[in-house]
Amino acid sequence: MNLAKDMDASELAALLHFYADAGVEWLVEDEPVDRFAQFAAQKAAQADARAPASARQQQPTNYEQAPTSQAAAATPKRTAPTARASAPPPASAPVSVPDEQAVASARFAAESARSLDELRTAIEAFNGCNLKNGARNTVFASGNPASGIMMIGPMPNADDDRDGIPFSGRQGQLLDRMLGAIGLSRDNVLLTNVIPWRPPGNRMPSQAEMDICRPFLERQVALAEPKLLLLLGNFPARFFFGGNGTIHSMRGEWRDIGFGGVTLSAIATLHPQELLAAPANKALAWQDLLMFKMRLSAQ
Repeated sequence: MNLAKDMDASELAALLHFYADAGVEWLVEDEPVDRFAQFAAQKAAQADARAPASARQQQPTNYEQAPTSQAAAATPKRTAPTARASAPPPASAPVSVPDEQAVASARFAAESARSLDELRTAIEAFNGCNLKNGARNTVFASGNPASGIMMIGPMPNADDDRDGIPFSGRQGQLLDRMLGAIGLSRDNVLLTNVIPWRPPGNRMPSQAEMDICRPFLERQVALAEPKLLLLLGNFPARFFFGGNGTIHSMRGEWRDIGFGGVTLSAIATLHPQELLAAPANKALAWQDLLMFKMRLSAQ
């Protein structure tokens, strides 16, 4: 996750506008809190408090005092409320902690797909990433995989999650105009995201979540066989190039990268959402698009 101290003023402004567009009005906690678990624990504690004292005294305090089977049958079952009365997870607990087995399952599911349609089905059926639990839709690639052009964004936003299509809403409209300016459209490129599910509250994915989603993106690239990659925004640029640089330090430069066993030529530019928040940066994005068009014409 990027820290505020690592961002300049324009990046902070873009981030605040991004959160505002996503519907975030204020931050109450530094980390998400599981209110459902807290509510269940409170209900269980209230149920215990309302129970007769005699019933509470009859409950065994250890295994040696456990009642016989006949006594247990006569005593009202209170096991579930007692279990729920355990303390809720701390507010600092991570939202999801995928493990190595989930990564291995994702890799197996991805490598088993022999076409993009099969890969879409595999991702939609995959339940090993907690991000899927809070998302409305699995947002898979759209466009023309035979174009040799792949444009990759970070993760779905609220519009993408609602429509099930990458780059929907206002950011999609701006991307359409950007593509049209260099003679392209979303019908003759392949659009996708690094992460196929919208993270809760548009938060940044954790490293574990990125590790789980990586095999699916690697397989998309392998099946689409693009000749050129256009990376849109900080997150995809860092995902492919590595490091912790900002998009302003990584944009506008062609790089040969190895990804999923394939060597690709990639260039990064600003994400449409960043341009909506800071229109002055459109001149930089236009320079990058011209470099992309020039490279494309030379193919």
